[in-house]
This record gives sequence, structure tokens and C-alpha cells, in this order.
Amino acid sequence: QVQLVESGGGLVQPGGSLRLSCLLSGDTFRLYAMAWFRQGPGKDRELVAAVSQGGGTTHYTDSVKGRFTISRDNAKNTVHLQMNKLSPEDTALYYCAATYADLQNPDYWGQGTQVTVSL
Repeated sequence: QVQLVESGGGLVQPGGSLRLSCLLSGDTFRLYAMAWFRQGPGKDRELVAAVSQGGGTTHYTDSVKGRFTISRDNAKNTVHLQMNKLSPEDTALYYCAATYADLQNPDYWGQGTQVTVSL
């Protein structure tokens, strides 16, 4: 069965950086488009960033463009989210997701990793 395990969350000061990682096991990683979602306190879950199966196409929500970078390593079954210039508004539980086709309805989800941006 497919499992997604995130790592890299934590507490960071405003303006700081974090790198999230997600390891997929149980299936062929390169078959999936990969995405990061987040859900902040009192907010709906939102798609933050996504990358195509081959890595050549990426998508970002407007609020993170220029600050976050999604990348994947198909040899290591891993997707990363590099987050720079973090602000308190980025505080959320971040989820990794894998999908064959529909980014809004992923086939598999990770358990989430908490990112807290605060002084």
C-alpha cells in the first residue's frame, strides 16, 4: 500500500526558511504528480504547490509564488518544498499528497507536518 511520510516541519521565526520532504513508498513514485497542501488555524485546506510526474511542470498558489519551490527526486521517491521568507500567515499543518491526475482529489495523503512561524 502507498504511504507518504513527511518531515522537516518545525518552529521558525518570520523571514526564516524551512525545507519539507515527503517520501513515497509502496508504489512507483514517477507515476504520481505530487503536491503540498496546508490547513491553517480556522482556514480551509488549500493547494500550495504541485509538480508533474516528470518534474517539468509546477504550480503554486499566488501567496507563495517567489518564496516556495517544489521539487522532486524520482530516484529517491521524494518531493521537497523549500519555503523561504516565511511569515506567520504560513503557519499551518502541511500535507504531502500523491495523485494520478486530479490535484484537487489526491489518491493518497501523508499524515501532515506542522509549520509554525512565530517570534
